[in-house]
Amino acid sequence: MKILLTGTTGYIAQRLLPLLLEGGHELFCCLRDKSRFDLEKYKNFKINLLQVDFLNPDSLNLIPEDIDAAYYLMHSMSSASGDFSEMEGQTANNFKQRLEQTAARQVIFLSGIINDTQLSKHLDSRKNVEKILSSEKYALTTLRAGIIVGSGSASFEIIRDLVEKLPVMVAPKWLKTKCQPIAIRNVLEYLYGVLLSEPDFNQTYDIAGPETISYKDMLIRFAEVRNLKRRILIVPVMTPRLSSYWLYFVTSVSYNLAKNLVESMKVEIIGQPNTLGQRLNIQLIPYNDAIELAFGKIEQNQVISSWRDAMNSGAYQSGFASLVEVPADGCFTDKRRIKVDNPKKSNE
Repeated sequence: MKILLTGTTGYIAQRLLPLLLEGGHELFCCLRDKSRFDLEKYKNFKINLLQVDFLNPDSLNLIPEDIDAAYYLMHSMSSASGDFSEMEGQTANNFKQRLEQTAARQVIFLSGIINDTQLSKHLDSRKNVEKILSSEKYALTTLRAGIIVGSGSASFEIIRDLVEKLPVMVAPKWLKTKCQPIAIRNVLEYLYGVLLSEPDFNQTYDIAGPETISYKDMLIRFAEVRNLKRRILIVPVMTPRLSSYWLYFVTSVSYNLAKNLVESMKVEIIGQPNTLGQRLNIQLIPYNDAIELAFGKIEQNQVISSWRDAMNSGAYQSGFASLVEVPADGCFTDKRRIKVDNPKKSNE
């Protein structure tokens, strides 16, 4: 089947892409800059690169009309302009108009869990995109995910930064917020499992991990897996602005991304039960196991993608190399030296 993949350089798409190729599908990958994709790695597969900009409707004419399905994996939360919700709406609308001109039977949209009565700007934007993508010309399948845990994911790297850098944390009260973290492996199983599955056409599912825990629990349990002792003191006086700076200075995220994350972290991300996982025979991975799996990939140098990969083109122009270097901050380095006499020299 012919599958359109958007957000190709993003964290999720880079993990999903090999699965689709191994499944025998022909891929049409959308990128704003084709030079950012190493096609040589996939020379034995059916893969086509389309240089398109979803903010420029004319460029979308490159999308072939005979595609069977499409993945909508674009996200603009870290936009420096601050109006990412407007940008996301425009992008989704342009995508929809072009897809309605094709033979696509299904669009699969990865969103976020939005069951709380008070949504952040980020989650409200995701909800709006879902409404825009609905169409009578194709079926929309929406997967609303919880906090994604995996090597290279934004949430994983933020938690890693906090736990490995700070033996004692003075943290904001939103660390008490409940969520259901889900392993990246499970997310990919859901994304692949619903592809052109007619029972899932025009359906919306919450996909979440098997445990409901707080952000504080996530930090403590991460430390336990890493054999680190950490103390967390929660104070009620830390404002959202201070919380944003706390993440910005301690972790590797930009201030704009930190600000939007803080707003979202005040919202409970608890999924509504459904039978999709059972139908797809997905075994949900507990949080601690997800962490160990992530570090297994890191230690074997098998991290396929990172949340940094989809940084905007302006950031790459200012210095791409600095974005892909192995980070020094947040990593413990143990160097030991011992002076050893040369036995051959002493025997002469």
